[in-house]
Amino acid sequence: MIAILLAAGYATRLYPLTKDKPKPLLPLGDRLIVDYIIDAIDSIDDVTSIVLISNARFASQFEDWAESIKASREGKAPITILNDGTTDDSNKLGAIGDIKYTIDRLAIDEDVCIVAGDNIFTYDIREMYSFFKEKKAPTLVAIKVAEKHQLQRLAVAVIDEDGRIVDMEEKPAEPKSHWGIYATYFYGREILSMIDVYLKEGNSPDAPGNFPAWLYKRMPVYAYKGKGKCIDIGTLENYEKTCEEYRKNAKN
Repeated sequence: MIAILLAAGYATRLYPLTKDKPKPLLPLGDRLIVDYIIDAIDSIDDVTSIVLISNARFASQFEDWAESIKASREGKAPITILNDGTTDDSNKLGAIGDIKYTIDRLAIDEDVCIVAGDNIFTYDIREMYSFFKEKKAPTLVAIKVAEKHQLQRLAVAVIDEDGRIVDMEEKPAEPKSHWGIYATYFYGREILSMIDVYLKEGNSPDAPGNFPAWLYKRMPVYAYKGKGKCIDIGTLENYEKTCEEYRKNAKN
């Protein structure tokens, strides 16, 4: 299995912090955001390679980061930094476009785990992987969210007793459930060609949740109900709040 870490965005909502630095390389406690995500990916024994896709503006910073931790990663999956060639929001490929670029550029023909480079999560990704292997089908992570205004910012799924998604809507005005879908995905190798079909139909290459929202209408797609939380560090307020939480945890 190959893990693809999506880190090619420009995080304009976090300016000025991210004007000259990519969001995953911002500090959180005594580490960087990306370090926590890499730890989670490392917990999956079947991951043989990690590919972090960035852009032309920030790829060199990620290369420096990867080089700085290389010595400490002996025996772990190697990290490759891939540059998608974009320079700003006007010519970005979008998350799904970056997934396709990575698959095509590296000729990937095996199962993949796709993770957003700016989501800090506490659910057990190993349990999610076990669920994916059990179902033998595309698997998303669902987190129970109580607040309606938060659900209105997410993809929201209706999930049957077996875990299969029976309805999914991106940023609904009236959410049909409390299950918010966050950006961690497991896809079997046989699903990768469907990304081409999705894009050739003229669908949006942007938010990664758009692809499974299209896919579940064509084949079984399942949701692992994660025990924990996921923090999307999308605004200065969210980032500052999360930093404060990590500072408090470090003191305890």
